[in-house]
Amino acid sequence: MPSPLFPSRSTIGIAGAGLLGRLLALQLERAGHHVHVFDPAPHAEARGAAGWTAAGMLSPVAELECADADVFQLGLRSLELWPRLLQQLAVPVEFRRDGSLLLAHRGDEGAARRVLDLLAHKVHDPALAPQPVTAAALRELEPSVRGPAHAWMLPHEGRIHAVQAMQALAAAARGVQWHWGRSVVQADPGVLRCEDGEHRFDHVFDVRGTGARPELPVRGVRGEIFWLQAPGLQLTRPLRLLHPRHRVYLVPRAPDLVVVGASEIESEDRSPVSLRSTVELLAAAHSVVPELAEARIVHSESNLRPALPDNLPRLETQAGLTRINGLFRHGWLIAPALVERALQEPKP
Repeated sequence: MPSPLFPSRSTIGIAGAGLLGRLLALQLERAGHHVHVFDPAPHAEARGAAGWTAAGMLSPVAELECADADVFQLGLRSLELWPRLLQQLAVPVEFRRDGSLLLAHRGDEGAARRVLDLLAHKVHDPALAPQPVTAAALRELEPSVRGPAHAWMLPHEGRIHAVQAMQALAAAARGVQWHWGRSVVQADPGVLRCEDGEHRFDHVFDVRGTGARPELPVRGVRGEIFWLQAPGLQLTRPLRLLHPRHRVYLVPRAPDLVVVGASEIESEDRSPVSLRSTVELLAAAHSVVPELAEARIVHSESNLRPALPDNLPRLETQAGLTRINGLFRHGWLIAPALVERALQEPKP
């Protein structure tokens, strides 16, 4: 798409090849610009960026528990944009939009009600608010969900396979110059400074996440997930357990995987998943879907979500430079709409 930020056939530099960097690269290359992307990862499949680790939940309503109205609107817009973006890719990416379920065990009604009331207050539109689901309807929707006593449907939410999408986005941007193993140490208007010197462009996008320090006060928030292999398990849509102490989600991935997450720890420790997270998350997942008792843990992973002090995203544009950061836990939910906004933002 043409952008008022810069003229057509411009030379663009992008610092960071995470989800934002790949979306920007694809859109700008398709618009006819010459695009260069710099990232410290050794190759396109290296799983350093937070986008690789995410479960890919597209939940604008559920995320209102820790987000504002702008994140909500960006999420709704991204749900419209994702199908169009995926049509541009050469390989299929698993994408579903058949809602998600909020669940609560008997005795946790108070914690659940707090969240439900907060969501209803922020949503305003009754059609988007959580809808109570009876026990019989829950058995019809998700036969494998046996533990929780209470359920609510969020009908307009969805999910995307994050790993497939990260791979497909890079593969589709065939005209982009990918500079792997090249760390950007400073991003300024029209200039990306790497250890080997300066690289000049008509416009620069800084989407380095935690690597954007000290230009932005970004911090890393540790998250941990598990992949469970459960052949034969019937699970259609994402599940969120409303628990008094933590939030646990289960997200199905074809053909037989369930992603379980996600811890949220104020730490920049990238070491393997902790024992506490393993016990708490997997016990909670088993309490929701008892069949997971025989599932196999085939993968665990930890990563850092880039967050600003207010835990909200920030888009800053000036002549020659755009910074996008602080997507926190909302990356896959809002990235397409945030990129759309960035490319339409006029110069100050």
